[in-house]
Amino acid sequence: MTGRHATVSRSTYTALVLAAVGALLAGLGVWIARTDGGGKEDDAGPPGGHGLPGNAASGTLPEGDCAPTETLEPRCGAWWGAYVPYARSGSLTEAVHAFEQKIGRKLDLVYNYHDMSNSSLDGELLTADEQELGRDRLLMLAWESTVWTEPHHDGWTETQLGWKNIASGKYDRDIIDPQARRLKAYGKRIFVSFDQETDFRIKEGAGTPEEFVAAYRHLHDRFEELGVDNVVWVWTVSGYLGNAELMKQLYPGDEYVDWIGMDQYNYYLCHKSPNWLDFDRSQRPSHDWLRANISDRKPVMLAEFATAPDPTQPQRQRDWYARIPEVVPTLPRVRALVHWNRAVPGPGCDLTVNGGPGLEGYRAAGRDPYFEQPVPTR
Repeated sequence: MTGRHATVSRSTYTALVLAAVGALLAGLGVWIARTDGGGKEDDAGPPGGHGLPGNAASGTLPEGDCAPTETLEPRCGAWWGAYVPYARSGSLTEAVHAFEQKIGRKLDLVYNYHDMSNSSLDGELLTADEQELGRDRLLMLAWESTVWTEPHHDGWTETQLGWKNIASGKYDRDIIDPQARRLKAYGKRIFVSFDQETDFRIKEGAGTPEEFVAAYRHLHDRFEELGVDNVVWVWTVSGYLGNAELMKQLYPGDEYVDWIGMDQYNYYLCHKSPNWLDFDRSQRPSHDWLRANISDRKPVMLAEFATAPDPTQPQRQRDWYARIPEVVPTLPRVRALVHWNRAVPGPGCDLTVNGGPGLEGYRAAGRDPYFEQPVPTR
């Protein structure tokens, strides 16, 4: 999540998290118990009476040369997606529909974030809004091994549950298994990213690279044991090349990963970044490094991307987005682009395309045929 992992603000966020840990740890067991409702877990679904999702697997699969693969890789272009914050009303559906009206097209992919509180607000994978949006769109859920302090992570503070605890199976019964069953009941194929931008979570106290790999593999294997065969696994790092050796240590292996995700931005002036990087310069170095040093067998997702505006040259923001259709086909295996449509803390850090030149360029890019792919219904 970009607001959490912006380079200049990392130490601030870490301090906030550490300050909150003591109080949150005291209440964590109470929160999970409360959302459980003290119910007994069985095959009918997670405790607490929250119903399992309705089976979303329906309709016929796309056919022909451009039909996506079993792991949702489009063969002739790329998915056009976005992360859109909840509307003030608390509705994600309302927010996505409003965004789509603004950009002049339906999103192929909607990206949303969850913690592991097991609460119905943020800790329950596949909310009612997500299920509704998923009827004719793909979903990607980022699942964080934390408990957030505020709804929807508004203040960016949290408690780490710890990768070693995830790997040990400590949270299987109360957290992992109920959500795995929800995804299984959903039926439709869905992207899941565990602890995205994981290379920046080590400093926040999540654990060591070895513990992350063990936790990731445990989740993957646990889902397999429970018969969850509709999850497409995305391993997402920042792509920040200052973390190159660390990213190598964090890779769980090709047999555990379906897609590689990276989150790269043009932060011009935001967080005091001095250089303007056009779309190509902001994405290509990390893309090329990941394919050369991690795996060249996996499709790549620009799991978060955006540009800050240039206040002295507004058209720069339009041109940054408008060039996307020209650049993406030259980046081998980039098969999904997910815009981060949320401002992050700090002056000059409005990364949205809600109006002005940025919206003009993003609308133009989204109309390109390269981003018109048949979205599967199951």
